[in-house]
Amino acid sequence: MLKTSLPDQSQAVPNATAEGLVQRAQSEPLTDGGLKTSQLLAQALSLDPHHHAAQVLQERLHQMLVPRWHFPMLADTARNQAYAKAIAAKVKPGDIVLDIGCGAGLTAMLAARAGAKHVYTCEQQPLIAQAARQVIQDNGLSERITVLQKWSHDIVVGVDIPEPADLVLSEIVDTVLLGEGALATLTHAMSALAKPDARAIPERGVLKAQLIESPQLLNQWQPQQAEGFDLSAFNRLANLAQITPSDFAACSMRPLGAATDLFQFDFANPSIDPGRITTGLSCASPGKIHAVLVSFEMELAPGVSVNNNLQSEGHWGRTAFLLDDPKAAQPGDQMTVTAQHDAAHLSLSVHEAEFTSQAAVPAMIWAKQTLSLPHQQGSSVATSSSPKWHQRKVTPAENRGQAVH
Repeated sequence: MLKTSLPDQSQAVPNATAEGLVQRAQSEPLTDGGLKTSQLLAQALSLDPHHHAAQVLQERLHQMLVPRWHFPMLADTARNQAYAKAIAAKVKPGDIVLDIGCGAGLTAMLAARAGAKHVYTCEQQPLIAQAARQVIQDNGLSERITVLQKWSHDIVVGVDIPEPADLVLSEIVDTVLLGEGALATLTHAMSALAKPDARAIPERGVLKAQLIESPQLLNQWQPQQAEGFDLSAFNRLANLAQITPSDFAACSMRPLGAATDLFQFDFANPSIDPGRITTGLSCASPGKIHAVLVSFEMELAPGVSVNNNLQSEGHWGRTAFLLDDPKAAQPGDQMTVTAQHDAAHLSLSVHEAEFTSQAAVPAMIWAKQTLSLPHQQGSSVATSSSPKWHQRKVTPAENRGQAVH
């Protein structure tokens, strides 16, 4: 449970009872981001640590306003070590660092430890900003880190930060890099809040797609029947699977081919232009295609990266697009997909009707050859001295579009 700092004694309600404070908390609007409600509940629990309603309401408040992914993210050792290494490599003595998305303050403290002159970190959720200030104070870094309780788009150079930043630091991506508005946020930050030659962490990212086999994933997201009843019509409502780390561990996903790049993003020189690509995903091993998995790789600094591919561990979730009709596949088979993004959301459609199966190629070639055999001698149709048929070379489908980024 997230600890809430107790209010100053000057703010404490004199002669208040725990029950009265809880009743006030229940009627308090959340227009301040939950700060007053949190203070009242903290006071109630200081008077009666076992007050049931105060405990329930405090936990409900924290779960509603502080996303739960913060905690497994902070426990992700590989992610933390990668950021620590990248920050140590890119922060220079005397740097002004802008850290977007403060959270618990970890990346801001890493930047201060790496030698930044001062770190300005922004967090628009008041309860998170309050907790981050306490964490930073507990670690003796309050003099070198300022927590700005606002959205980065509202930061003004000369008012909130003394000068443009030398380095913009962030970790505001989701499982497909786009969902937390990273591109729009960083486009504004790098142009309005940073020096022209400012550095960035992360530097770049790439989205990839690959064909996977996982009966467990299909059974979890599209159960075909239950107790003898056909449920297939209901499954049209679940074509996209948002896979948690625990679901990922249980689904035993098997790659059927290598991952193919979809889009590349430059976070140091970001763009909010949309992107579209149509490309083929190839099979390298036999199996059944159940879904297209989309994963990312982010380069934080040269030689330092994080990803959420099939081999990675940690707190990252995954995104998979389920086929309507799973396909049996052999090496050399290919599935065409079209991926699009608007700098904030990703869509992907599978061209299931265009599935190219190499198993069908010999039969197709034989049929073409039979239909094109030269006429027998004596035929009323004139024949040419050149062969009437030849074995056609079958090649994989070419890319039918290029990624914008």
